[in-house]
Amino acid sequence: MLEKTLKRSRIKKRIRSKISWTNARPRLAVYRSNSNIYTQLIDDTKGVTLTSFSDLKLDKSGTKIDMATKVWEEMAKKALELKVNEIVFDRWWFAYHGRVKALAEALRAWGLKF
Repeated sequence: MLEKTLKRSRIKKRIRSKISWTNARPRLAVYRSNSNIYTQLIDDTKGVTLTSFSDLKLDKSGTKIDMATKVWEEMAKKALELKVNEIVFDRWWFAYHGRVKALAEALRAWGLKF
């Protein structure tokens, strides 16, 4: 178990070293569990979460990818209300396919740039 944790921390550190965020470009953090998906829009300069959303607040109908798309639509609405047009996409150690990819495509469809 320790080996798995160390590997994940190395992957996370490598991904975080490649992304850079500023006050104008807050970080959009994604976390997915086996059953749910969570998002946060974070201003790292102040250390404050601007807004967050998860599929716990939605009706559980459809596939997990459908739920992920709905989460991102709601998150995109909240980000646009805050007048955030550019973000930094932080996917932690999750591979860019499946639900994470569906989330990113839904954000781009709403006009957010990353």
